[in-house]
Amino acid sequence: TTFQDGGEEVEDGAVYNVTLKKVQIQQAANKGARWLGGEGDQLPPEHTVRQYETSKIRAIKAGTLEKLVENLLTAFGDADFSYISIFLATYRAFASPRAVLELLLDRFGNLETSSHGEVANLNSLESEMVLRAEIASVLRAWLDQCSEDFREPPDYMCLLKLLDYLKNNMPNSDMESRVQNLLKQFQNQEVEAVDGFCSTSSSGLVDGEELEISNPEEFSSFQDHVVAEQLTYMDVMLFRRVVPYHCLGSIWSQRDKKENKNLAPTIRATITQFNAVTKCVISTILGTRELKIQQRAKIIEKWINIAHECRILKNFSSLRAIISALQSNSIYRLKTTWMFVSKDVLLMYEELSEIFSDHDNYLTSRELLMKEATSKFANLDSSEKENQKKSQKRLQLQKNKGVMQGTVPYLGTFLTDLIMLDTALQDYVEGGLINFEKRRREFEVIAQIKLLQSSCNSYCLIPDQKFIQWFRRQRHLTEEESYKLSREAEAAADTNILSPKSQKSMVKRISTLFLGTDVFTPPKEQPPKSSPAGGSSGESTDSASVSSCEFNHSETEDVCVTPVSSPEDPLKKSSVGSDKGYDSDKGSISSDKGSSSKGSISDPASGSDSGSIPSRDSGSGPGSAPRALPVYNRQSEGSCIIRVSVDGLHDSVYKSILITNQDRIPDVTQRALLKHNLEPDALEDYELVQVISEDKELVFPRDANVFYGMNSHVNFDFILRKKA
Repeated sequence: TTFQDGGEEVEDGAVYNVTLKKVQIQQAANKGARWLGGEGDQLPPEHTVRQYETSKIRAIKAGTLEKLVENLLTAFGDADFSYISIFLATYRAFASPRAVLELLLDRFGNLETSSHGEVANLNSLESEMVLRAEIASVLRAWLDQCSEDFREPPDYMCLLKLLDYLKNNMPNSDMESRVQNLLKQFQNQEVEAVDGFCSTSSSGLVDGEELEISNPEEFSSFQDHVVAEQLTYMDVMLFRRVVPYHCLGSIWSQRDKKENKNLAPTIRATITQFNAVTKCVISTILGTRELKIQQRAKIIEKWINIAHECRILKNFSSLRAIISALQSNSIYRLKTTWMFVSKDVLLMYEELSEIFSDHDNYLTSRELLMKEATSKFANLDSSEKENQKKSQKRLQLQKNKGVMQGTVPYLGTFLTDLIMLDTALQDYVEGGLINFEKRRREFEVIAQIKLLQSSCNSYCLIPDQKFIQWFRRQRHLTEEESYKLSREAEAAADTNILSPKSQKSMVKRISTLFLGTDVFTPPKEQPPKSSPAGGSSGESTDSASVSSCEFNHSETEDVCVTPVSSPEDPLKKSSVGSDKGYDSDKGSISSDKGSSSKGSISDPASGSDSGSIPSRDSGSGPGSAPRALPVYNRQSEGSCIIRVSVDGLHDSVYKSILITNQDRIPDVTQRALLKHNLEPDALEDYELVQVISEDKELVFPRDANVFYGMNSHVNFDFILRKKA
């Protein structure tokens, strides 16, 4: 089979990509070979005749909503077999279920007045049967793939409209009974809290119970594999409930608006669970002041072993939560405690941390996730013999049980990709047509989420109520509390003892681990006033490199854990000015101003790898070429992504904005105000400023071209400031 680009076809309200597909349909013996009695499949090529058939594949590239809905009925005829799935997975970004259903049933589904395609003019029984079959196929796919679209309590208007249509046009059909059952299911279902398994509020506790700091002995009583299995059980239950379209950048990025406080509850529940695991790790290590150094080191070892068990279970969500907690300021700075962690466990910790290295846009974790997405068991490779033996022994035990495993991903990776796509690609193209090429690119990510969700059905885990109740009872420390306890834990130790050898694979900065929340880049923490002015060199170095971050700010789903370099890290000085974090709103790379050295300038290209999405085929056809996407900190093909904060309003909350070489100050200012949920009409009251260094700024004139006027040799960080 060969493919050839056939260009574009333009119709009223739609643009199509055309691909020509050439397929060999028959291979027969030529005349001489037939005379000798030979068969075509047994002869060399020179004695055969091949017959080919060329077919045309039309894939809609852009169109009006009416054309996109009509294409649901014609896509199979155009050989665009994935169109229905792509549309159903992404249409919520540009239309409501009611709008699509009304177009499908009233405009195209009315058998008397339909003007759909060729069958419209035939007015025959055959044409009605064809149209009825096409609509039934679309509705069946809709109910199979996106039944949640019809959950609209208490009225269920769309479901009732669909039921009325089926009674009139397809009476007594399987589809009608199916819709009736779905309606009863929705009506009878009690409202379930999607985060029921990970609630840490008092409402999730049994009567008489209160939140408490973990008892080390009680925590130690749980076996490592039991903890990992229970965390996986909770993660699986929540991940399977994730509604894929909630992850779309255009939807998830709107969660901060007041009217959207209940938006994407399935994503918020997953984030809450992730945060609960991270905070549980920190609380168990620091919550008990009376612990000896060796006891605290044992708890750290236990969490590393639990993380390893999560790796065996292919639970990358809790694995990353545990690793991130161990890399947080308050845990990583426990220099003396880390010295009592055994060498083998430290090597295991280093290997697990390497999975989430931010090198090349987290390439290691992406490749590992796709490699194990549908595999029966984890593929464990360890450079350390002892760890390798332990891993293989545990893995063999799993295999002997004969129970296959699914894969629980770290959802933040997908959220970042989808938000980046939403930033880089336009929603509409010339003529006001909906850009469906963008939806095809988004579906590539959505399809991966769906694949992993289906793999989670392979898990066979039984809840352990004793552990789940213990997990819910934990009182989580705030960032201030955990850092205070961390300092107290180290106060009696020799401050000249260096921390354990720095892990080369340590992720430099995990700021807002769920990448779907805004980045809070905290100011550099000052040593407490009670500290001696002339503290030891080891302590002062540590204090200077720790940045404070609130765990308990208003957006409870946000996580902000900032690992720091160890004092002996030879790369520390060179990396201070270029410490990276993720702008979770748009997945771009952010500079940690809090830890920047004065006057230092980060390499403008340093964020290019991590800020970009690997090129992938757009899905429009075999002949289409992937398009390079704009990235943060690099101007490319007349566009780039900048980060804008508002002076005096959450100074460290950035929003990513795509700009082109045509954008001037009023355009960018208005978009930035909208992103920060401010009145766009107030743009005359603001000026746009680029941060050059700690003591230098570039102020733009009223009508300046931002793309050409900005300094491209420093970070693309801007501030909106009210005019004096």
